[in-house]
Amino acid sequence: MNALVGIAFVFIGCCSNVIFLELLVTTYPGCGNLVTFAQFLIISIEGFIFTTKFGTVKPEIPVINYCYMVVLFFLVSVVNNYAINFNISMPLHMIFRSGSLIANMILGIIILKKKYTIKKYLSILMISMGICICTIMSAQTVSRESNKHKHYEDEAESDSNEAKDFIIWLIGIGMLTFALFMSARMGIYQEVLYKKHGKHPREALFYSHAIPLAAFVFIGKDIIHHASLFSQSEPVPIPVLGVEVPILWLYMLGNCITQYVCIRAVFFLTTECSSLVVTLVVTLRKFLSLIFSIIYFQNPFTFYHWIGTGMVFGGTLIFLGFVEKVSNAIWPVAKKEEKVE
Repeated sequence: MNALVGIAFVFIGCCSNVIFLELLVTTYPGCGNLVTFAQFLIISIEGFIFTTKFGTVKPEIPVINYCYMVVLFFLVSVVNNYAINFNISMPLHMIFRSGSLIANMILGIIILKKKYTIKKYLSILMISMGICICTIMSAQTVSRESNKHKHYEDEAESDSNEAKDFIIWLIGIGMLTFALFMSARMGIYQEVLYKKHGKHPREALFYSHAIPLAAFVFIGKDIIHHASLFSQSEPVPIPVLGVEVPILWLYMLGNCITQYVCIRAVFFLTTECSSLVVTLVVTLRKFLSLIFSIIYFQNPFTFYHWIGTGMVFGGTLIFLGFVEKVSNAIWPVAKKEEKVE
């Protein structure tokens, strides 16, 4: 029952978080740093009050061991959010991050010397091809968006803008690739850390958000700039309080609350379910978020995007052994007879 509640909150929190994030980035694409800072701050305050009891509870895992994980976590969060500012659409952003299994496998082979079955290698090939298809089609979308202005510019200037947009998009793809592998490295480090010290999800959640807060000083100007822009957005009345609040700050509040619900639910599931189930739940959540983003926000999505998306999520399910588990559940008798023979 606890696991079902956790899964429900993953879908509710994470899917609604994507909605608020897209409402923010469609208005100001460069607001990723402000969003990341707000999320880190709120989760840190909650953890300081309820997890550390105002600093009176000592951590089970030495703080020094969290520092390396925190550096990776901070880089991944900031780079992922900032990549949206480089002509990266939300659907491509979600699809790219769904390829985390590829990075995990590659780093697992290199660092942990892991070995995998043929099925897993084939599933990784499917995921890689799916991401490539979506990436190539998104590149063509960027090119078409640039071509819309050709009627208003001379040919040389138009070609220059098209090339500039494409280079900016390539930088965004590079940022997503970097974040993908850093996220996988963080996962491997967590795996080793938890094996040694045991699992302490709420503690890890607090320290992974609280320690890097000081690093936001380096991007403080950008945060203050976008905070000022948010304050200038259209005010909306709050019925009960009788005051008006800029609408983007309301979206930000919704984003932070849903992010907290999402990440708490994921950390909770790690203590209630196997990592296989957790990864599957998160993957299915990403798929639903992607579908909603395409339909509600009318993001450009072609037939080839659907093929690529299907390959990414289909490959993920094969990698997790979901197909095999379903077949074993449907035909258990046949499997037993084979073993007897």
